[in-house]
Amino acid sequence: MLPKFMTSTATTKTGKQVTHLNWWVTLLMSMGLAIGTWNPTGHHFIHYITANMDDLLSGFRPFGIVIMFALWLLAIKSIFQSLKIYGAILTVIIIGAFIWGLQQYNIINVTDFKQAGWAATIGVGLVIWFGLNASIIWKKLTGVYTTDLTDED
Repeated sequence: MLPKFMTSTATTKTGKQVTHLNWWVTLLMSMGLAIGTWNPTGHHFIHYITANMDDLLSGFRPFGIVIMFALWLLAIKSIFQSLKIYGAILTVIIIGAFIWGLQQYNIINVTDFKQAGWAATIGVGLVIWFGLNASIIWKKLTGVYTTDLTDED
């Protein structure tokens, strides 16, 4: 049903089978959060909340606000827990440099609001995705999971 590159598995040193599908799921979730919060088309959460400020606390708006706040809180916590402030800044700089390169080769035009908006929205989604998966990527590169500091450190 799904392509092989999405469902291929790998065996860890302990014999556990892990699938590559989790990479794609977290990418979709990260992009969904970023694009769902704001995008240049106008079909996003911020537009939904600000469209009629008089009815801010009616219907499912309070539920949506709390859910969106919780999702962003989890995303930001995971970014700073796995990347720390310097890693987050470095990730933003790398994505910005990539967008700069796309601009230099006339692939996108960041002076156009819509294209700049999409570049920023997708960039935020990639920062979230990288923050969610940084410890897994670090483990693949170095063979060691990142650990939290203890009182002895």
